[in-house]
Amino acid sequence: MRLARAHIWQVPRLAAILWAYTRGTPGQPCARSRAEDLHLLWRETWQGRVRVARVQGRIAGFILRRATRVHALHVAPDMRGQGVGRALLTDAQARAGALDLWVLEANRRARAFYARAGFAEAAQDRRGGGNDEGLPDIRMVWRRREIRV
Repeated sequence: MRLARAHIWQVPRLAAILWAYTRGTPGQPCARSRAEDLHLLWRETWQGRVRVARVQGRIAGFILRRATRVHALHVAPDMRGQGVGRALLTDAQARAGALDLWVLEANRRARAFYARAGFAEAAQDRRGGGNDEGLPDIRMVWRRREIRV
């Protein structure tokens, strides 16, 4: 697996991975149009905020991060459970002293994933202020532990 900064020409693949979740999950409302998603991914990629994981030359997942906020972490459906998301998150943790994110309250799998990576639940928002869909969500935070010798 190779991690690197995403490039503009990779945006269609990033969108396909994003849409596999946003449009492929039953009951998951779509907050943005496909054009809005493409524009957002293009802008964030152009500004250097997206990193990708490549497996055998193919983009398997991506993370979008602005400073300490993780805005998106998505893995291609056929690559889930193979360490791609963990590698992207570990890379982000290595590049920051602290991270935070909002995760949908109903997404127990994601909440457990972040908890295993050392994130702790810090706040709840029943109105969904931390997501575009307006669904109840939970803010999770991670801080690097200082090792004292």
